Amino acid sequence: MNLITDIYALNEKSITIVFGDEISLALADRISAFNQILHTNPFPGLITTVPAYASLTVHYDPIKVYRSDLKGNTCIQKVSDYIKSLKITETQNNAPRNRITIPVYYGGEFGPDIEVVAAHANLSTAEVIQLHSTATYLVHLIGFVPGFAYMGGLNKRLSTPRRKQPRAKVPAGAVGIAGEQTGIYPLDIPGGWQIIGQTPFKLFDPNRSVPALLKAGDEVVFQSITLDHYQSLL
Repeated sequence: MNLITDIYALNEKSITIVFGDEISLALADRISAFNQILHTNPFPGLITTVPAYASLTVHYDPIKVYRSDLKGNTCIQKVSDYIKSLKITETQNNAPRNRITIPVYYGGEFGPDIEVVAAHANLSTAEVIQLHSTATYLVHLIGFVPGFAYMGGLNKRLSTPRRKQPRAKVPAGAVGIAGEQTGIYPLDIPGGWQIIGQTPFKLFDPNRSVPALLKAGDEVVFQSITLDHYQSLL
């Protein structure tokens, strides 16, 4: 099973593999499985891969690719033909995900937009917390800044547009909503998501062996905690 819909050159050192045109759990599984099999069976010159909602971008060393025994006259053809030869088995497509529970203190000074989300959804803040903390989310991709995980699986009732006026600084650990996505700011950066809470966990730490806490394909569950519990985890 391959199910690739398109392959195109992004530049002279990378290609993008397209698997569909939607945001879905099935498509995320397919991309994750293909990414896994590619890293298990790398071609000469493979550097890294970057998963997205419906695609996988492959970065490579063109000199190593050109000098390799891969079939084709150009680097793009060599890599593209190799990619097309890979197949995903049902076992790989249904591989278990890594699940991470992230504690969050909702509302108050740490969730300045929770009432905006509640009003938009015609819910109480308690209902917003209950809906947000009882869903299971899928990390579709890491982007924007290092460690920022774009997560799908948000209850549609909580879908809220971004702020009309972004903040000049959103603190690291802020949990936000933008449209049908939820995410956590890994660094102190500007941003326009609706902030509903804060986690004491560090989403990105360059001093860790693996700097980013989350990766594409992970499952995330948010756990509502008290302020005392939050402070004890700092």
